[in-house]
Amino acid sequence: MSAARIHRMGSPEAIEINSVDTPIPAPGEILVAVYAAAVNFPDTLMIAGQYQVKAALPFVPGHEAAGVITAVGDGVTSHSPGDRVAVLAPGAFAEYLVAPAGAAVPIPAEITFAEAAATWVCHLTAYHALRSTAEIRSGDNVLVLGAGGGVGLAAVELAASLGARVVAAASSSEKLDAARRKGAHATINYTEGNLRDGIRAALGPGAIDAVIDPVGGPHAESALRELRWGGRFVTLGYASGEIPRIPLNLILLKGAVVKGLEIRTFAHHDPQNASRDRDEFTALWRSGRIRPLIHARFPLSQAREALELVTNRSSIGKTIIEVVSDYTISSEEH
Repeated sequence: MSAARIHRMGSPEAIEINSVDTPIPAPGEILVAVYAAAVNFPDTLMIAGQYQVKAALPFVPGHEAAGVITAVGDGVTSHSPGDRVAVLAPGAFAEYLVAPAGAAVPIPAEITFAEAAATWVCHLTAYHALRSTAEIRSGDNVLVLGAGGGVGLAAVELAASLGARVVAAASSSEKLDAARRKGAHATINYTEGNLRDGIRAALGPGAIDAVIDPVGGPHAESALRELRWGGRFVTLGYASGEIPRIPLNLILLKGAVVKGLEIRTFAHHDPQNASRDRDEFTALWRSGRIRPLIHARFPLSQAREALELVTNRSSIGKTIIEVVSDYTISSEEH
């Protein structure tokens, strides 16, 4: 099979398209023919050797895919060959991948492979952050930083669906336009003015119930300072490349709750809420109320270009690597 592989840490230029053996599913695993895979910002950090977990070289990047099961390992009864599934597993930028059977969920008939691949990681991360970590309630004021990226835009859409009043902050008018289309009540371009001033103009001082932050960097502290007393701040990642140092006295004075969410380990540490969130999100997804914004598509041979688009923060919503092009383009795409 063909696979995009990394033989040395660095930039997306390190990607090579190689011919490798098709994997065989072990007991409890499934083999999936990949139709589409989504590029996420952590993929770029992993390639650069800057992610929290280092992958052994050589490796196939990508963790989010959708396709058709072609074989199952011993003991698998939950899935069968021919099933259309979305999968959260490493090695997604290839024609086939193996994954634990529990890492796959059925794709509703009306959902394309591209939409399925573009939904699972970012939307489920955002749902866990909102539902279990920040414990969002209807009527809450929620600030989403990095609202034009995959997780940020998903958080805007899902927070609005939970009844929150969403303020979206991002770095361009195009990203903020996308956030408004996904339900943001107010928007802030933090390259054109002071973030705190923008928050106060939208909500008044100290009015934020929860912050969802997948970006880190200099805006994290400004957002924290505008929490109401007892507000919640959720850190999801550091797409800015800068891990913020927060003065602890702010936590004391605000009575704030600061929590982290790491999608790879959340289900292990909190299986009860993870299962509840997954069921709720899957039902919401199947209802058609949640649809990802797909910015661009690339063939597997151009995996390097797809990753460069995300690395340069030029992608609004999700960028897709399509391995098999047999589905129609969604009306949500640019």
